[in-house]
Amino acid sequence: DVLALPIFKQEESSLPPENENKILPFQYVLCAATSPAVKLHDETLTYLNQGQSYEIRMLDNRKIGELPEINGKLVKSIFRVVFHDRRLQYTEHQQLEGWRWNRPGDRILDIDIPMSVGIIDPRANPTQLNTVEFLWDPSKRTSVFIQVHCISTEFTMRKHGGEKGVPFRVQIDTFKENENGEYTEHLHSASCQIKVFKPKGADRKQKTDREKMEKRTPHEKEKYQPSYETTILTECSPWPEITYVNNTPSPGFNSSHSSFSIGEGNGSPNHQPEPPPPIADNLLPTSTPQEAQQWLHRNRFSTFSRLFRNFSGADLLKLTREDVIQICGPADGIRLFNALKGRMVRPRLTIYVCQESQQLRDLQQKHEDGDTVTSTFFVYHAIYLEELTAVELTEKLAQLFSISSQQISQIYKQGPTGIHVLISDEMIQNFQDESCFVLDTMKAETNDSYHIILK
Repeated sequence: DVLALPIFKQEESSLPPENENKILPFQYVLCAATSPAVKLHDETLTYLNQGQSYEIRMLDNRKIGELPEINGKLVKSIFRVVFHDRRLQYTEHQQLEGWRWNRPGDRILDIDIPMSVGIIDPRANPTQLNTVEFLWDPSKRTSVFIQVHCISTEFTMRKHGGEKGVPFRVQIDTFKENENGEYTEHLHSASCQIKVFKPKGADRKQKTDREKMEKRTPHEKEKYQPSYETTILTECSPWPEITYVNNTPSPGFNSSHSSFSIGEGNGSPNHQPEPPPPIADNLLPTSTPQEAQQWLHRNRFSTFSRLFRNFSGADLLKLTREDVIQICGPADGIRLFNALKGRMVRPRLTIYVCQESQQLRDLQQKHEDGDTVTSTFFVYHAIYLEELTAVELTEKLAQLFSISSQQISQIYKQGPTGIHVLISDEMIQNFQDESCFVLDTMKAETNDSYHIILK
């Protein structure tokens, strides 16, 4: 058998060797039996039933004189149910959002308050379905009863019957009060591995594992650890706290350009100062790690903010496409790489428009009269279309003219022999990319709206 040396078990040997025999300040005991089908040097695995209340005893394990600053004071513990598999940890946000969508109004983790003892001010954040927290006094008996409402097979790929469920972790992080009365100073963290089954499924699984072990030879049984009546949570690293950014809307695209006056006069542009161009939300090499975290949140990469918490803008921008895909997986990796490189999505159709003005009409008249025509500079505006519909064109032209889309009655295209052809979706879909048009406006006969003609 392979010896359980740190070189072979890097995952579980994250704590320094001197901590192995250290007496921890607190101990947490989950009152549920461990599985007998776990090999000697592997982490314990505990089966739970969905929605059933399970007791976790919060024990003060301090030696005399240890942490005297919390004597007679409360501490805060935060409980989380998180993914054990690293692959799912990378996509935790998407997984939990998918669960929320399928189970509206439900929570992943709850406290059974009537059964719990010694807990003070229990709280459950409605936006964090897998987290609960409370205060407690280490000098008094404290037991919290938790309920886990998600089951392990809800996060597996549905390929065929009898899918193997994914393991979760129950993690507890405990904090003491700082000088400002905030519970931010970390004291202790511990966790254990669980799997959650439909009601009574955990009992059946425990029975099946026990029967399998009974069929093994005594020599094979020696390779497995016995089933313990309770599960002791083992010390682990604290769960990294993410500094959430305020949900301020990211700079939007402002497509209103210089205002055109649509009237019966010459229709020349009012040269008002244009609004500043939209700020491109590109990550800069000079961005600090904190600014890089904010950029990840703004661009819907919150899932990976913990992973990249020490990366500056320059660190992120140095990553190759292969690096990002390996870290984040193919789908999010490609999305993050494109966002880092600031790649713009090319519109389906671009057209250029210029409003017909009295100056242009005078020029045409001079040309017809045989006068010399001096070169004149005309300003065109680009219109980018994605949906290729008449409604979209109407809205974009209304923004260009700084009027309401309801004020545009019809849009026509000048056809052969000067006829006016009503613009339809099909016609827009057949426009050539980067076509140029001169806009002419006519007041509608009935109401206060306008017809626009593309020439």
